[in-house]
Amino acid sequence: MKRREQIDRIDDFGIAPEKVGHVIVKAREYGAKVGAWNDNAEEGDAEEDPSAILEDFADDPTSTELASFIGALNDDEQASLVALAWIGRGTYEADEFTEAVETARSERANATANYLLGMPLLADYLEEGLEKLGHSPEEIVGNVM
Repeated sequence: MKRREQIDRIDDFGIAPEKVGHVIVKAREYGAKVGAWNDNAEEGDAEEDPSAILEDFADDPTSTELASFIGALNDDEQASLVALAWIGRGTYEADEFTEAVETARSERANATANYLLGMPLLADYLEEGLEKLGHSPEEIVGNVM
């Protein structure tokens, strides 16, 4: 299958591949954060200490940016993203994608962004979900970077 055809097919799932790729990239950044070892964010400036970018300060924009991005998705896109994570996690099988989307829609009780950011392995689940649905996560994420 040609690369462009493969990437276009994900649109059948209700969310553009670039959006899934963006969430994966930002979820990786968010998941890589560790507790701040220096309470003063200015002293932990990345120019002074390059490893400071991995510190999770209270005002860190990574989680806010990811939550805002997910929150800006329409309801169908959010349900598809949750379903994709569930497939990657093994809650549903790939051939149950439609059922997973319907369940995500009907069981939505909290903000989707909060739910997804509460998954410690979100990026891994999304990548695994893509693979189970026959897509190359590397190509999709590569198109975002």
